This record gives sequence, C-alpha cells and structure tokens, in this order.
Amino acid sequence: MATITRPFRGVLRPGRSAGFWTYAALIAVLLGSLFPIYWSLVVASQSNDAIAKVPPVLTPGGHLFENIARVFDTTVFGKALLNSFIVSGSVTVSVVFFSTLAGFAFAKLRFRGRGGLLVAAIATTTVPHQLGIIPLYILMGELGWTGRIEAVIVPGLVTAFGVFFMTQYLTGAVPDELLEAGRMDGCTTLRLFWHVVLPAARPAAAVLGLFTFMQAWNDFFWPLVVLTPGNPTVQYALSALASGYTTDYTLVLTGTVIATVPIVVVFALLGRQIIGGIMSGAIKG
Repeated sequence: MATITRPFRGVLRPGRSAGFWTYAALIAVLLGSLFPIYWSLVVASQSNDAIAKVPPVLTPGGHLFENIARVFDTTVFGKALLNSFIVSGSVTVSVVFFSTLAGFAFAKLRFRGRGGLLVAAIATTTVPHQLGIIPLYILMGELGWTGRIEAVIVPGLVTAFGVFFMTQYLTGAVPDELLEAGRMDGCTTLRLFWHVVLPAARPAAAVLGLFTFMQAWNDFFWPLVVLTPGNPTVQYALSALASGYTTDYTLVLTGTVIATVPIVVVFALLGRQIIGGIMSGAIKG
C-alpha cells in the first residue's frame, strides 16, 4: 500500500509568499541599519547645544548647510574628496580589470606553474598589512612619492583577493565549449577575454568593484602614514576634524555624512548588477 507523505510545513514551496513575521523582521533589520545614518544626519543638522539635550533631539534641524560650510572651512575637505575619488576610482578600475584578466588566465588557460602561482598569490593574503608598512614607506620615499596620492594608488592596483575571487567565479561561469567555439571562429585569447569573458564576469566584477571602492574609500592607516595634512584623503580629513582639545561632534558627523554619500551612490549604481548576478545564479541553479 502506497504511503502518502505530506510536505514539511516549514519549507517555503513555490507559489507561497512570505508571512507577516518575515516582512516584519526584514523591516526591523532595515530600520536598525538605517538608524545610524539617520542619527548622523540629525546631528549634522543641529548645533552643539542640541546634542546634549535630554531627551535627545530626533528630528533634523536647520543648520546642515551651515555645518557643511564649516567643514570645508576647517579643513581642505574639498581636496580630500577629490583625492579620495581619484584614488578609489583608479584602484577600483585597476583591481577589477587585472583581477578579471588574471582570473581568466588561472581558470581557463593551461600553462606551466599555474597552480603554484595561484597558491603564492593566495598566500599573500595571510601576511598582515602592517608588516609591509615600513618597507613600503621606504620604497615610496625612494620614488619620491611621499605626500602624493600615487603612493596610495599604486600599492592597491591589484589584490590577491580579487584574483582569487574572479578565478573562482570564472571557473564555472564561462564554459570551456564556448571558448573552444570562439577559437574555432578565429578569436585570439585577448578577443575571447574582451568579447566572452568580460560580459560573463559582469556580476562578479560589480561585487568586486563595490568592495574595492569601499575599501579604498575607507582606508585610513596607509594614507595617514604616507600623506600630509595638506594633501589628505577623506578619512584623513575626518581624523583632522576630530582632533583638538575638544571634539566638535556636529562637525565630525557632518563630514561623515558627506563622506558617506559617494558610497551610497556607488552602491545604487552597482546594485542592479549585483542583484542581477544573484538572480541569474539562482535561476541557473
């Protein structure tokens, strides 16, 4: 006699929508994540007197533009923003391009020493960044780059994590049969990379680009070591706003709000590619 089994009720079956508590939990997480940004905006739009009020002020005030002007008058914040845009943009484009190129070579090309080179690249991620600060600073001094943004850009033009990430992605995203078909049509390796690999790598490149931009934008330690107060990046300028005998929290959080805007814009631009890559992988799976 055949036994009829009922599906497990906890599994979300096709056609079944999420329940009330699922949406409630997601909304709670969203609000909890947005609250620090909202609180920074509230403080940035108030005076220092409003910060000490009990109960605290929870609505934006009318001093935002005044505080923004104070930020740019106190430090060279405009130059810091420009430097961070140049550094983060250059590093992001370079890391995505070279990591995709190296990932294609490690994933789909056959050459002697491929495995050893990949292991050596991955092994560099186990070395703490702080151990290389002194020799790297000496090298920048010999090149005459101390105090210049080249000293922040060049060491980050390619990363071992980016190479490993793109290698893992391209191994399954680009079929060998597609590359063989391209070779039979007369495509060179570079043409295969440009016309076949790069379009397939777009979702992973968007994720890597977002992570790289955020890391370069938020980097503080190395710019603090190699740059000067007259030629800073954003994080260096924010530390200058927080220095002194007393901390002007309104000024610091105003600068923080300004520094957060580019990251939000980059996420908005790359978010569609990231979500599209996730959905594409889910459909294929």
